[in-house]
Amino acid sequence: MAGPTTAERGAKGAAGASPGRPAAGRGPERDGGASRLPVRPRVLFLGLAALALVCGVVWLLYGSSWLRVERVSVSGTRVLTQAQVRAVAAVPLGAPLASVDTDAIETRLVRALPRIDTVEVVRSWPNGIGLEVIERKPVLIARQGGKYVEVDASGTRYATVDKAPAGVPLLHLAAGRSPSLRRFGADRLATGAVAVTAGLPERIGRDLEAVRVRSYDSLTLELTGGRTVFWGSGDENEAKARALIALMKAAPKAGHFDVSAPSAPAASRS
Repeated sequence: MAGPTTAERGAKGAAGASPGRPAAGRGPERDGGASRLPVRPRVLFLGLAALALVCGVVWLLYGSSWLRVERVSVSGTRVLTQAQVRAVAAVPLGAPLASVDTDAIETRLVRALPRIDTVEVVRSWPNGIGLEVIERKPVLIARQGGKYVEVDASGTRYATVDKAPAGVPLLHLAAGRSPSLRRFGADRLATGAVAVTAGLPERIGRDLEAVRVRSYDSLTLELTGGRTVFWGSGDENEAKARALIALMKAAPKAGHFDVSAPSAPAASRS
């Protein structure tokens, strides 16, 4: 009987080989794995690289001489000088730009210079600090002795000056010993006058020379040309402004206007 053929013997040998042993003559597959770092050393390497990057950034911001304060710029001043603002700000020249406490600088400026309404301290990379100032604007001025006190739209008395600013109406607080003065106080009456003045239409505001306050409900506007407007209290200001404009159109030669009751305004020549 004929024995198995060569092909049959080869197939039998392959079938009998151990499943865990590679076929003879074949080495482990080379998929590039031998050139890769193991997982743990690779994570360690990435961690060290990140740490080095962080340290480099920290050194650049705080340790190097490149990003340090070399100049301080000031913008937005009208009455204050840039030198005044810089002196109060006291920005530390030569300090790392990243370490400058901008909030502390803003607080110093607002407290020491009441004329400043708001200020923003900004870093101007690589080596500058910018102080962006907005000054208060006077809505009214009040006499105090031989000087003048400026009052802004919020009613804040923020500066005393020797000369009255041009174009700013004068506040006359003539309440004397009136019950309104005892009840509301001078500051409350002045704040009411400021609210009326700040809300006037531009065409009326341009002609306003003075605001006279005798009591809470007795406020009079003094305009150019000797004209007067009895405003009454500081209530219904928008309605009173509309009534005044309509009244001026209807009676352009009138010298006295009464809008204390905006639904029934009146005008007369004196």
